[in-house]
Amino acid sequence: MAEELKIQVIDIPIPEGANVIIGRSHFIKTVEDIYEALVTSVPGIKFGFAFNEASGKRLIRWEANDEELKKYAIEAAQKIGAGHIFVLYIKNAWPINILNTLKHVQEIVNIYVATANPVQVIVTETKQGKAVLGIVDGYTPVGVEGEEDRKERHEFLRKIGYKK
Repeated sequence: MAEELKIQVIDIPIPEGANVIIGRSHFIKTVEDIYEALVTSVPGIKFGFAFNEASGKRLIRWEANDEELKKYAIEAAQKIGAGHIFVLYIKNAWPINILNTLKHVQEIVNIYVATANPVQVIVTETKQGKAVLGIVDGYTPVGVEGEEDRKERHEFLRKIGYKK
């Protein structure tokens, strides 16, 4: 007999000036490794990190150097509820500053999203537990970039120092 699935859409709030990164890892060692990766990658980074342990005590493990971001991370991890999922909120840094570092943390299996856009997590639930099916990051495109848009993009990247 087939098991019935429940599907939920979870809204993930993002505080002003913050970005969120949601991913999957496989071991509680991730909590300390991500802490070390963050503080050694970007001086002055503020963050809150929560990791849903999938076995053993099955706790939401966390590290943070910012109380507000810690609260957001723990609440988002609780709402998602899937094992081995992590939620990381950052300020005073951009995802581009830390994504390569995170990708080299041995326990990280994948990263679903890194954004300041509105985020929804699509979660399914079985008798065993919950799983992330996908992420909605921002909104649907409304057109195709024109020449003026290309010029604006080009200038913006140079203005903020990511291109010369």
